[in-house]
Amino acid sequence: MGVEMDYVLTFQEVDKNSLPLVGGKNASLGEMIKADIRVPPGFAVTTESYQKFITETGIQDNIFHILSEIKAGDIASLNAASASIQDMIKVSTLSEDIRLAIEKAYGELCENCRVLAMPVAVRSSATAEDLPTASFAGQQDTYLWIQGAQEVAEKVQHCWASLFTPRAIDYRVKNNFPHEKVLISVGVQKMVNSKAAGVMFTLNPTDGDLSKVIIEGSWGLGETVVSGSVNPDKFVVDKVVMETSDKTISTKHIECVYDPEAGKVVDADVNEEMQRKCCLEDKEVKALVSMGKVIERHYKRPMDIEWAIDKDLAFPENIFIVQARPETVWSQRKAKSVIGGKSGYQLLMEQAMKRIKIPS
Repeated sequence: MGVEMDYVLTFQEVDKNSLPLVGGKNASLGEMIKADIRVPPGFAVTTESYQKFITETGIQDNIFHILSEIKAGDIASLNAASASIQDMIKVSTLSEDIRLAIEKAYGELCENCRVLAMPVAVRSSATAEDLPTASFAGQQDTYLWIQGAQEVAEKVQHCWASLFTPRAIDYRVKNNFPHEKVLISVGVQKMVNSKAAGVMFTLNPTDGDLSKVIIEGSWGLGETVVSGSVNPDKFVVDKVVMETSDKTISTKHIECVYDPEAGKVVDADVNEEMQRKCCLEDKEVKALVSMGKVIERHYKRPMDIEWAIDKDLAFPENIFIVQARPETVWSQRKAKSVIGGKSGYQLLMEQAMKRIKIPS
């Protein structure tokens, strides 16, 4: 690998061992590609780029000095420190070698996808994020439908700055994560032009039932589901026999879509006839569950997964996994019984046997 590759790595080049360089989110994408899961292509701007940036610009010492001055429990002090650090990161000049590495990687992504200015999602990926024992999800920023190398480089800096939002700083303090030990990488990933998107859990998050897969989805990009701004359609699927045992179709008033006139992603009204229509076909539900089971087997633990279905492609090539992280609520509880002193595996097999008809 050349020097440039210390600054940028494609998703194909990373896996779980790359976590210190690319953070949890990006490492997970590389890991899934190795498990033959369909993941939109992209690259990671590494933690080395971030470290070089804060060192070369001379802002590192300022950042840690400002953090050390925050008064415990003082919200005004926390907000002021956060604003000061974020501004410092956003206005500092990116060194030419990092900028060129980002431009080259974005150019190659556009070339490989045969699109001149490929729309991408630019997402933070912190080194203490998406780990089995901590839930940092959603604490740093995500930018959708970003086009052009200059815009991508600018959003990378904005993602770096989001490592120091009031919420992120406060979370680290409360959980005893030293600020200097949490580094940030940024993922740049081809946008899925989603007809529908959402989340999937390879257990039931309400009761920890390992025999179920729960899928929630809505029209457009998945941000409406992740943010909770829409009531999604919900599917409860038996993990063994792949049958949907419960399906709830909600009224989905808004969808997150790209607006070409505004040049950005917006929340738009859903056509009335589509509001009560199920966002997933049965075959898409089954395909998602199959992918979820592969991901769970690969990681050997229940997973929290984000998916998207591309309106420009035919089934099954239209189904993509855009993120996956370990489920952190039930997985941290002791591996004790779910029901009646039985393990999750025993319950899973019992459920499967109930469905198998044995002729008398």
